[in-house]
Formats: sequence, C-alpha cells, structure tokens
Amino acid sequence: MILPQYNALWKAIIRPSRDTYEDHELGPSRFRIRGVPVYREDIELTNPRGQHLKCSWFHPNWKFDNSDDDDDQEACCPCVIYLHGNCSSRLEGLQAVPVLLPLGISLFVFDFAGSGESDGEYVSLGYYEKDDLAAVVEYLRGSKLVSTIGLWGRSMGAVTALLHGDRDPSIAGMIDSAFQDMRTLSTDLAQQLGFRIPGLMLSAVLGMLRLSVKSRAHFDIFDLEPIAHVDQTYIPALFTAARGDTFINPHNTDALFGKYAGDKNLVKVDGNHNTTRPKFLMHSIAIFFVNTLGCETTVDAVLDLNDLSPPAEQEDATEGQNDSRTSTDPSDSAEANNSPPRAGDLSNGLSMPSPPRERIQFDSDRLIEAAVPFSCFEEDRMVEEAIEQSMKESLVDDKEKRNEDMPPIGKEKSAL
Repeated sequence: MILPQYNALWKAIIRPSRDTYEDHELGPSRFRIRGVPVYREDIELTNPRGQHLKCSWFHPNWKFDNSDDDDDQEACCPCVIYLHGNCSSRLEGLQAVPVLLPLGISLFVFDFAGSGESDGEYVSLGYYEKDDLAAVVEYLRGSKLVSTIGLWGRSMGAVTALLHGDRDPSIAGMIDSAFQDMRTLSTDLAQQLGFRIPGLMLSAVLGMLRLSVKSRAHFDIFDLEPIAHVDQTYIPALFTAARGDTFINPHNTDALFGKYAGDKNLVKVDGNHNTTRPKFLMHSIAIFFVNTLGCETTVDAVLDLNDLSPPAEQEDATEGQNDSRTSTDPSDSAEANNSPPRAGDLSNGLSMPSPPRERIQFDSDRLIEAAVPFSCFEEDRMVEEAIEQSMKESLVDDKEKRNEDMPPIGKEKSAL
C-alpha cells in the first residue's frame, strides 16, 4: 500500500496545486502608477519543447501613449523578468509592478510550462524551466526594446535564475528562497511530511521518489544541483530567505550564498515560504536593480516608493495625485529614527532600508493538490525496486562491517 505521505511528496515536487486564473485578474491593460503611464502587452512564446508559454510585458511611459516615435534609444529600457514559484503563476509577479515600473524598468511575467495557463502537465523545479527562461531572454533581446535584463525569482523561479546565471554573465539576479540541491530538499520534505523512519528506509523513499519523477516528468531530480553552479556564477545577486520557511529551509540560502562567486548580498526576513515580503525588502530589491541594471533613476526615487498597491487599485490614479504622495506611516518614521545600523549594504556603499513594523500576510498556502492520477501497479513496482536496491546496499555494508570486525580465521587456529 502506498503511503499517503509519499504521494504528497512527489506531487509537491512536480505537480503541486496549479494556479488557474481569468485574464481580468491580470489587471487593466493601461494604468498609471505614481504618474507613470503603463501598458500591458500579452504575448505567447514557445519553449524548446514546443510548449506555449503565456506571458505579459508591462512597459513604462512610451508604449502607453502610442507614440509614433520609433527612436529605439528613447524606447529602450531595462527589463526585469519575474520567475514564479512551483505552485504559482505570472499573477505572482504583479507584486513587482509598483516596485519597478515607476523607476522606468519594464517587467516581464510569464507562466512556466506546467503552470498557470501555459502548456504542460508537470513542473520540474528549474530543470526545464531554465529553457523556458532562455526562450524569454532570447525574445527580449530580439525585441530591441531592452537595454539590460534582471531576474527576480522566488522558490522554483530562484533556482531557475541560478541555473541560468552561469551561462549568461550579462544578467543580474534576485534570488528568493532557492534550494541548494534536490537531495537536501527531498530529505527535508520527507521529514516534514511525516516520514519518521530510519536512514535506510528514507534512502528507499528517495530512490522511489527519483523513479516516480523520472517516469512522469522525464528528468532526474538528483541532477538538480544549483549549488554546483554558483561557484562559477559571477552576476550580481541579492539573496533572501524567510526565517520561518519550512518548505525550503533557510540553511539552503546560507549554503548558496556561502559558495556564490559573484557580488552578493543576503537579506533575511520574518515569515514563511509564501509570506508576502515586507516593504523594506521591496525597497532593497528596487535599489539592487537600479544599481545593477544601469537605471537613470535616483536612489531617492526608490526610497519614495511608499505605495506598493497592485495595478488594479491604481488604475484611476492621476499623475498629480501620485506625485504628491509622501510617507505618513508613523511606524516608518519610528524605524528611521530608532533603527540599528542597517544590514545588507550594497557594494557601492548604499544601504538597504530598515524594515517597517507592519507586514502583510497571504491568506493561505496551497502546496499540494488533492488528487492526481497515477498507476498503483507502477508505484508498487517502484517501491519494490527502491526497497530491494536499498536492502541490497545495506546487506553489503553489513557484511563488509562484520568482516572487518571478525578476526582472521587463520590466526584463531594458530592460537589454539
């Protein structure tokens, strides 16, 4: 009989709850944020496996006004690609709109294959997603509308950014809650999902998991090793992790940060894996991209980003109203006056803003889908193979250990 925890384990990796949505949830196609006119362009791309990817590109300023000016130099601007988590979609990237668009940075969001409205049945936690990202990068560079490119990835998206970073040195990356390798993540997940079993049986479960994923999604989970790439990656990177994350433990971020070869900063925040990131981190991310993407925006403009509401709530805002907004949150001023020295200083001497006291939480965490079809006979065969292999390895180890502990027979006879 298959353990329910095991089904939850493989589904958490390649078939978590799929985020479905309606087009209107992307918000208005034209709106203003802090006086900046924004236009959303919906696009469909094709990845190397022939799957269609649903994408949205948010352009600042020029596209909104339908100008006839074809000056590429004037239209060209930095672009950040948002890479969502394993049970999310491009809707997750909407949180970046009020952070980036007022700074003159365009934002590209898309559904990975197997997520949202894109084609595909399974996700792969970065293994195939890196090819989806490569298709997006190729499209953006071919558009002639992008000067520099940054990556903003969370969870699966963060791993994708790391796997892409060592093959594209011209990109900057923001890494939120990446895992160091699938062995570590699978072990953590197995323990979290209730596998209170000895190391022998855990090894069997991981072997079974490896076979299950390979038969369904056609990749080897043990080939997923972001930590094997980071010592050869030199793009600037901002790492972050939530202290209470039980899905991807913060020790993964510590390990990645420790081995990362390029310019790097690390910021840890309160909350769990799916907690909305606090405003101070959004400011830190804005500063990071302003510095690494060659933006003309000043840091003062970044620190003035007090309204981080989503596009739909700002659709009717007028330019004058947005420009007149100032910080009136007493908690912000209290932090400014009484905060300790700021952590996470950037290499050019700029500091990350101190965290505000108030944080906003997501309502729920949709991690595991209730029912995904699978073959019981196939699973039973995989269980038997994994346990049999594990038992063989254990018997060999025990036999070798007994041989080491047993005195030579010849010496025993001579003693008699």
